[in-house]
Amino acid sequence: MITKILLGLAFVVVGLLIVVSLRPGEFRVERTAHLSSSPAVLFELVNHQRRVPEWNPFLKLDPNVKITFSGPDEGVGSVCSWDGNGEVGAGSCTITESVAGERVRCRMDWQRPMTGTATVDFTFKAERDQTAVTWAMYGTNRFLGKAMSLVFDCEKICGPQFEKGLAALGAIAGSASLTAK
Repeated sequence: MITKILLGLAFVVVGLLIVVSLRPGEFRVERTAHLSSSPAVLFELVNHQRRVPEWNPFLKLDPNVKITFSGPDEGVGSVCSWDGNGEVGAGSCTITESVAGERVRCRMDWQRPMTGTATVDFTFKAERDQTAVTWAMYGTNRFLGKAMSLVFDCEKICGPQFEKGLAALGAIAGSASLTAK
């Protein structure tokens, strides 16, 4: 009897290992919003790390999160680090590429609740009297990431937060545009 139970358990474990190994090796979450501000105004809000807590909804999940900045205030080498509880965890965002009015690329490094690295792109494209702003996060899933994707859907967790962040970015940029006139 115990042999059958152990054999059944072994089949379940092997089956789970196969399912996990067949999960996608890459992930990508992306949202685009059409905002009524210029690419230049929106770019500045994303490229200047000290402005990011104003619109980034992830940093608002924990009202007691500790946010620190290092490197230059904006552009390549600028770093925003956070240390909080619950969903916020701990990590850092480093700007690795900055093309004025077009793109900001960042390297995201998480230390807690899980470790991981991803690339985040913000792109800005003028379309008539609006700007299409795309917030994308992508990277590689190693085995543990593939296993976690069985339980946690990155698209469902991050996608709505990206939408909130883009809406907040648009609201702040709109008020910045009004005060700049």
